[in-house]
Amino acid sequence: MPADEEEIYQEHILDHYEDPYHRGHCARPSHAHEDDNPLCGDEVRIELDVDPAGQIREAYFSGDGCCISQAAASMIVEHVEGKDVDFIKQFTAEEMLKLFGARLTPNRQKCCLLSWKVLQSAIFSPLVEADDSGNGQSGTRPAGPNLSEET
Repeated sequence: MPADEEEIYQEHILDHYEDPYHRGHCARPSHAHEDDNPLCGDEVRIELDVDPAGQIREAYFSGDGCCISQAAASMIVEHVEGKDVDFIKQFTAEEMLKLFGARLTPNRQKCCLLSWKVLQSAIFSPLVEADDSGNGQSGTRPAGPNLSEET
């Protein structure tokens, strides 16, 4: 890769790291997932607002970690907003690395692919509104049984 092309990629990565796209929390998330890379400490959470037809209305990320993991999270939420869930299901790790642009060592690829992995899980992790039964829970929680509810 020519030096000037590498510089362009580095500037693009720094732009996403210093001024990330939709860093924070989605006002009305319908899906969310978070994960980390225990080897380096990178953490990413992705929240999605998916309409009933499967279109991504909004995508947000939060987390902490290296420049690569956080810039990649910004890039991917920007890339998938407005797309449908089927697009995300077909979006491959190789396409994520291409979206990121810069060449990475295998260990640094894991930093880049963390947000891709979290996004793939988020589309299969719908949230449900917590009940108003006075049990002290509010907001949303993952769908499925609560471990305290199982016998």
